[in-house]
Amino acid sequence: MLMRSNPIYDYVERLSELLRTDSRQAGAVHGLQPVQLEVLHYLSVCNQYSNTPMAVTEYLGQTKGTVSQTLNVLEKKGLLSKQLDKNDRRIYHLKVSSKGRRLLNNTIPTTMFVNACELLTEKEQSEIENSLKKLLTTLLQANNMKTFGICRSCRYNSKIKKENYFCNLVQQPLTNDDISLICREHESNISLSET
Repeated sequence: MLMRSNPIYDYVERLSELLRTDSRQAGAVHGLQPVQLEVLHYLSVCNQYSNTPMAVTEYLGQTKGTVSQTLNVLEKKGLLSKQLDKNDRRIYHLKVSSKGRRLLNNTIPTTMFVNACELLTEKEQSEIENSLKKLLTTLLQANNMKTFGICRSCRYNSKIKKENYFCNLVQQPLTNDDISLICREHESNISLSET
């Protein structure tokens, strides 16, 4: 099999650098570093089981100290709040505030990214999305990493009625909103050959 890892890596790395630079500029307008914007974005798309400091640390691959400092800055700026878990007082959950959601709506995705996507046809966007999804899934599986995938694609998710879902891992009902969010406990129900 022909290995194309170097050119693929070069393209992904260049895209990542362009997006980081654009994100840095978008965040700077609001006095935020890229990692702070990344944390805020993650918290806006994750579920109730994945909005803890530990989950943020795992998702971003950052140190606990970096995440702790980041969360403090975001809380001081009124972009998120911390709420103690109702069942376990050692855990607290992070919620993006309405101010934080407004900021995200104005910065993610960045203008540069939106402008580029507008030049692509719907078919091209779909092809790129599918290829990037396959690359990400392969990278995670090949390196035994957590997927942090969307709930609806998890092997623990069951549809029990027309509009009702259930998580067989935590034994909790799920809403339509829940199944569209990222979960740290996600385990894909799709094998690598199906992606």
